[in-house]
Amino acid sequence: MLGTAPSAGRIALAAAFALGLMTSAASAQDKTPDDPRLFAPGQLTVATSDPVFPPWMMDNDPANGEGFESALVYAIAEKMGFAPENVVWVRETFDQAIAPGAKNYDFGIQQISVTEDRSAIATFSDVYYQPQKAVVAMPGSVVGDATSFADLREVRWGVMIGTTDLDYVAQIIGVTDAAVYNDQVGLFQALQGNQIDAVATELPTALYLTAVQVPEAEIAAILTPDENDYGHGLIFEQGNDLVEWVNEAIAELQADGTIDGLVAQFLIADPDLPVITE
Repeated sequence: MLGTAPSAGRIALAAAFALGLMTSAASAQDKTPDDPRLFAPGQLTVATSDPVFPPWMMDNDPANGEGFESALVYAIAEKMGFAPENVVWVRETFDQAIAPGAKNYDFGIQQISVTEDRSAIATFSDVYYQPQKAVVAMPGSVVGDATSFADLREVRWGVMIGTTDLDYVAQIIGVTDAAVYNDQVGLFQALQGNQIDAVATELPTALYLTAVQVPEAEIAAILTPDENDYGHGLIFEQGNDLVEWVNEAIAELQADGTIDGLVAQFLIADPDLPVITE
């Protein structure tokens, strides 16, 4: 016997029921390693630079859990429910990290400062660290006698392209002719070769630079904070709502003292360094 065709109302009701089941299943997976919003469900895919530098990461190996940012990523992953072996690293340049467009990972980490301009083309997590900036120079440099921004405008500066260090030297100190380098190696070689007098960089990087990479160099001063640099954040593809889940993990790590512990372990500074404020 032929049956009657289902009514439009019954079809709509069945479709709504099926959609509800699918939504419920997806919701049950949210904020788990099987979250469908992940770039590759089952793993946390994280981007960083190549190479990576201490004290942020050690031995050019982000997967070893050593260094401030490597250890932080694994602490975040644990809060999110990922085993260490399910954290997968990819590499990209700094310019690629801060460029707009699709990203082949969940979030990136490589001392990326949160700024208004960058926030217009990418999504950032809450700030996980607010570094000070430092001036690095060779012993006997004229930089050692500087006590003001006016003095600092008289020296030859070198900065790395695409960084807030470049913005700081140009916009805050007021230097319009700083030499720009594509990577840290070229920047530090220029300092050693007396092609430039001073380098602006974040204090933790300056500490490692003067201890290991260019041990004959010294930190000449600490600089006043840049109000346009809100601190380091994890970078996501614009509109990626995984950021809420990651922010929950960062908040937990701040509350339980984990981040403070990592700062103390990897990013300790000399409190007696001179400070130039303007």
